Amino acid sequence: MAIVHFPLKLTARRMIAPSVAHLSFLRDDGQPLDYIPGQFIQVHFAYADGTAARRSYSLATQHDHALAPGEAVEIAVSYVPGGAATALFEGLPIGGSVDASGPFGRFCLLPNDANRRYLLIGTGTGVTPYRAMLPLLASLIEARGIEVVLLQGARTPEELLYGDEFRAFANAQPRFRFVPCFSRELPAAASPHAHADVRHGYVQAALAEFAPNAGGDIAYLCGNPNMVDASFEALKEHGLPIPQIRREKYVSNK
Repeated sequence: MAIVHFPLKLTARRMIAPSVAHLSFLRDDGQPLDYIPGQFIQVHFAYADGTAARRSYSLATQHDHALAPGEAVEIAVSYVPGGAATALFEGLPIGGSVDASGPFGRFCLLPNDANRRYLLIGTGTGVTPYRAMLPLLASLIEARGIEVVLLQGARTPEELLYGDEFRAFANAQPRFRFVPCFSRELPAAASPHAHADVRHGYVQAALAEFAPNAGGDIAYLCGNPNMVDASFEALKEHGLPIPQIRREKYVSNK
């Protein structure tokens, strides 16, 4: 099946961490971008020598699919010094366009899941798909009474992507628990990031506290490959069978 390309026009840009931008686009051909939360798009461009290049970005967009797919397309982009994709996005003016294709991927909540709890584990821009999943998780909490634990890893509070949104969602949803894990620096006591569910250390170290179990849990792992591998082994040690552990590794590309 041929891959369909479409133009994306930049409508807004904001920094959500010192080196991560949240970019908002509109599909510029009048067509909606229907997708399943957890999927990604690819952005196509060329290196200075003309060689074709592409980068994959999970969709951060939150759509109410019960109504209709929208035209908005939102992604989080890590800026890497000297990176070709970084130069593309940093230099793109509001109203400028990039060539994209998609959506792709199977890192999604599955309609036949009968679990009691989702364990969502992410680091860096690997939490982007979880942001897209929030409306669907809200409907699953209401329909099936599931519980959700989001373990998000960051080095410091200023690098916690979408942390305010996840905390607000947790405050509105008692069955959703948001656990930021800071490996280097904890938030100050007076900081809005300070909370009883904040942990010090890596996300994989915090897993044991939540007693993963094969009878009720499905886990999602997204982000740094070392974290994904370590969390995968930890979940297997807790008895989770491999089909109940869904993984997507983010390898940093320039």
